[in-house]
Amino acid sequence: MQPYDGPLLAATDLARAFGPHRVLRGISLSIDAGETLLVAGPNGAGKTTLLRILAGLMRPGAGEVRVRGRRLSHGDPDARRPIGLVSHQSLLYDDRTHAENLAFAARLYGLAKPAAAARDALALAGLADRGGATPRQLSRGLLQRAAIARALLHQPAVLLLDEPFTGLDARAAAQFRDLLRERAALGRALVIVTHQLAEAWELASRVAVLAGGRFALELPRAGALDDFLPRYAGACGG
Repeated sequence: MQPYDGPLLAATDLARAFGPHRVLRGISLSIDAGETLLVAGPNGAGKTTLLRILAGLMRPGAGEVRVRGRRLSHGDPDARRPIGLVSHQSLLYDDRTHAENLAFAARLYGLAKPAAAARDALALAGLADRGGATPRQLSRGLLQRAAIARALLHQPAVLLLDEPFTGLDARAAAQFRDLLRERAALGRALVIVTHQLAEAWELASRVAVLAGGRFALELPRAGALDDFLPRYAGACGG
């Protein structure tokens, strides 16, 4: 991947409505290499909708997303290539083993050695011995780790993570936090959407609170989570 000096991920004036319900109202953001944006907010605030738009899985009603300076659109799959996504769905086929799933994804990404890339990704997620299992054979936590392996498979410049700690036990969550710190140190841009602020607080460079379809609060992450919680409650209308 060629070096790029601008924001790895940028969005301008994103809006989205479902019928009369306006979910997003003019969201803008810019994330440079090595930055991690933590997006928090109450249930129904539009966090998952925002992430789906940033991933290119949903069209905004207005505004645009750029990844490494290239506008994201459904007609340009190469623009989505630098993105790795962990969502509520594992994006894995139930009738294929994890090794097969990841090798297939590696071929879609154009990786030179799909089987080796799949093995490396599974090992990185702590699933080196589970390559022969299918998604339905794993617990919720192990399936989440397999989804993480798929997201990291192609060394994406941008990682979009929707409630990524779901199902992970304390040890797996700690290992995953270390992995995300490593990605940021390598110059990746991360967006973590979660209501579990404690899980991701120390990873964040900046924190944004999504409420009422807008960023009601956006600021550098500083200090302890307990000091931030009153401001969070206020931004959410609590």
